[in-house]
Amino acid sequence: VLLLLGCRGPGAAGQRRKEMVLSEKVNQLMEWASKRSVIRMNGDKFRRLVKAPPRNYSVIVMFTALQPHRQCVVCKQADEEYQILANSWRYSSAFTNKIFFAMVDFDEGSDVFQMLNMNSAPTFINFPAKGKPKRGDTYELQVRGFAAEQLARWVADRTDVHIRVIRPPNYAGPLMLGLLLAVIGGLVYLRGSNLDFLYNKTGWAFAALCFVLAMTSGQMWNHIRGPPYAHKNPHTGQVNYIHGSSQAQFVAETHIVLLFNGGVTLGMVLLHEAATSEMDVGKRKIMCIAGIGLVVLFFSWLLSVFRSKYHGYPYRY
Repeated sequence: VLLLLGCRGPGAAGQRRKEMVLSEKVNQLMEWASKRSVIRMNGDKFRRLVKAPPRNYSVIVMFTALQPHRQCVVCKQADEEYQILANSWRYSSAFTNKIFFAMVDFDEGSDVFQMLNMNSAPTFINFPAKGKPKRGDTYELQVRGFAAEQLARWVADRTDVHIRVIRPPNYAGPLMLGLLLAVIGGLVYLRGSNLDFLYNKTGWAFAALCFVLAMTSGQMWNHIRGPPYAHKNPHTGQVNYIHGSSQAQFVAETHIVLLFNGGVTLGMVLLHEAATSEMDVGKRKIMCIAGIGLVVLFFSWLLSVFRSKYHGYPYRY
C-alpha cells in the first residue's frame, strides 16, 4: 500500500501543480480583462499565457502595428472593429473565462512575429484551448474583411462562443437626416408658391443615377463586409487598390469602378444628346466623338479591372 501511495504521490502532486498554474493564469487574464477588453501582450506574456500549457481557454490574438511611424492605416481600422467585438463580449451577460481577446503590437513583441514567421499585419489567429492552431484558426482578412460582425462569426465557428456585436451609438445618420429634412422644409417654405423644382426630371434623374452608380460599384458590400481601403505589400511597399480575387474587393476599388461607370454613363448621355438635340451639326459631331471616346476609354478600363479579378477571362475590348 505504501508503495502504491508513493507511486501515486508524484503524479498527484504534478496534477495539483498544473491546476494551480492554470488557476493563476486564468485569474491573471480575468483581472486584465476586467480593466481592458483587449489585453495587450509582449513576448513574455504571449509565451506564458497563450503558448505555454496548461490552458483550458481560447485566446483570439490580433497581431498588428499601430505605431504612427508604421503608417498602417488598415491596422487602425481593424483595431476599431476588434475593440467593438471585444467590448461586446466583455459586457455581455454570457461573458466567461472560456475565451479572451488579446493584441500583440509589432513594436512591443517583434520576437512573437519572428517566432510565428509572420510578416504582415493585421492578422487574427485563434489559439484554441487544446492543441495548436489549425489552418482555419487564421482569419481570412482579405476575403471576409475586418467588420466586427464578420469576426464574431469566425469566432463562433472556431470556439463555439456566440457574440452579439453591439456597436456604440452613431448619431451621424440621424443628424444628416435631420439636416436633409431641414433643407427640404426650408426650400418648401421659401418657395411655397412655386414648387416646380420638385417636378424637375433632370434633378430626379441625376439623383437616381448617383444612387445606381453607388450601388453597382459595391458600396453596400463594403458596408456589410467592412474591407480595408487598400493593401500595402510589407515587402515591396507597393499599394494595391484592386483586389486580385473575385471574392473580395477594397474600398478604393469601388471608388475606381464608380468613376469608370460614371465615365461610360457620361459618354452614353453625350451620344444621346448628339443624336436627339437640335444644335448645329458641328457641335453634335463634337459631342458624338467625345461620347464615343469616353465609352471606349472607360469601358476598356472597366474590362481590364474585370479581367484582373477573373483570371483567364478571354475577351478584350
